[in-house]
Amino acid sequence: MAFKFSGHETFPCRYAWLPKAYAALARDPKTFADEEEAMVALGLGKNMVRALRFWVQAVGIAQPDKGAEHVMTDFGRAVFDEDSGFDPYLEDVRTLWLIHWQLSSHIEEPLFAWDYLLNRWQQPEITRRDVIAAFVREAERLQRDLSRVTLEQHFDVFLHTYVPTRSRKGEIQEDNLDCPLVELELIQKVGERRADGDGKREAIYAFRREEKPEITPELFIYCVNDYWIRRHPTEKTVTFRDIAISHGSPGQVFKLPELDIRHRLEAIEAESDGAFVYRESAAQQQLSRREVSPRRALKAIYERTEKVYA
Repeated sequence: MAFKFSGHETFPCRYAWLPKAYAALARDPKTFADEEEAMVALGLGKNMVRALRFWVQAVGIAQPDKGAEHVMTDFGRAVFDEDSGFDPYLEDVRTLWLIHWQLSSHIEEPLFAWDYLLNRWQQPEITRRDVIAAFVREAERLQRDLSRVTLEQHFDVFLHTYVPTRSRKGEIQEDNLDCPLVELELIQKVGERRADGDGKREAIYAFRREEKPEITPELFIYCVNDYWIRRHPTEKTVTFRDIAISHGSPGQVFKLPELDIRHRLEAIEAESDGAFVYRESAAQQQLSRREVSPRRALKAIYERTEKVYA
């Protein structure tokens, strides 16, 4: 698998970047073709321009074509279009959860830290030292010749996508524009510990593994449908375990408790106007579906109307 370890130039995606990039690409699909011109158009330094190009593609707003242009995706237009988009300025927390889903759902070229930590990290706590050690081992197993610095920078970008950068007094620094996904509080600082050897203290983090009502039924349904299309395109049914704990599943990506997922699946038939049907017995726990338009499922998140899944 062709994991991505770099390309973000050590910059998490900042608040204004994605709306700014969409607007620029809407005006000129070749915005990123010339870095010098992109610096002027976007008002960013060269490394930030490269980082923004990375995040535009990672979030799935636009993708490069065979020439020098970037082509808008259906997702990008539906969410970010200034005239018709559902949330062009990232004012809705549901959009932030969608962006998190987009970053975490790549099949062909997953972002390594997202793929590994969301799906394969089994420890209850997250510390920089333990994660980097695991990254080094995994890079060796994958036979990727990556420096420790590259792995450290990649983890730092992942962490600060979800954890704000704070000053010593605990205030968010005015000159630091954090990633909007820090609002999700998916990763929380839970303590500190003394690191071995150098005597320094390091932060201890953990995923917030609890019910998340801001992930609305419509948002959950959209992600279940997207997961199905990406990972089980030929299957007529998927199991409870597929949705709850399988690699890249909504349960794993959103860190939802299994009981919460069960409750969501029990209500999914009514919430989806019958597009999804969950049946549970002593022998099986299966979800079935009829074909659902991703565009309609996305629309339902923001504009719930009758028969939107039809």
